Amino acid sequence: MSVLLLRLAGPMQAWGDSSRFNHRGTRREPTKSGVVGLLAAASGRRRTDAIEDLASLGFGVRTDQIGKVERDFQTEIDWRNNKSKPLTYRDYLTDAIFIVAIEGPRSVLEGLADAVQRPAFPLYLGRRAFQPTGRMVLGIEEKTLEDALRKAPWQASTWYRKRQPEVVSLPIVRDMRDGETYDELIPDTPVSFDPRERKHEMRPVVHGWLEIENKEGKRPVFSHDPMSLLGGD
Repeated sequence: MSVLLLRLAGPMQAWGDSSRFNHRGTRREPTKSGVVGLLAAASGRRRTDAIEDLASLGFGVRTDQIGKVERDFQTEIDWRNNKSKPLTYRDYLTDAIFIVAIEGPRSVLEGLADAVQRPAFPLYLGRRAFQPTGRMVLGIEEKTLEDALRKAPWQASTWYRKRQPEVVSLPIVRDMRDGETYDELIPDTPVSFDPRERKHEMRPVVHGWLEIENKEGKRPVFSHDPMSLLGGD
């Protein structure tokens, strides 16, 4: 199998896997549903078109720059009676950067890479207002999904690297393989994007970490207080 690597970065992103009443949250990393939707849009598919081929591809994410979770709220007035509706709260990530790995036949991935570079419909990072920035397609690798995620160059911004320690741990979330035990079930495998019958299935995933050297990182500062060894106040 081959692996297509995508870089997802932007001022704001939102990757919800569930909504509770008037609160729409976001996961800390892109969902499979969100990325499949992005690929479908790039390929020119409508919401009512089939997506089984995209949903069947392997999927994994590495977080290269951890975003900050922010929250805003929206107000709405019913024009029919001029009454205010309950506030709606929405969470989103700021300044996050991810590497997404898509595993499948090379011919399929080449077509998807071309589509992302010349999309049929506008691409967005979870919500229509959240546009991607920078180069998205990093390339196609002849590796396993996990190896591709572990060997891809670190994509974090310079300002972010300078604020991190000399050794950085990058979170990885990927599809569970045969013989493994899942760490989490995420309801983000899309079955249909049709507004009349949107449907998702559970996806078993495995969590991991990748430790890398950060040459631009700051060294830890250790305080030197020999008098503290004597005790007392």
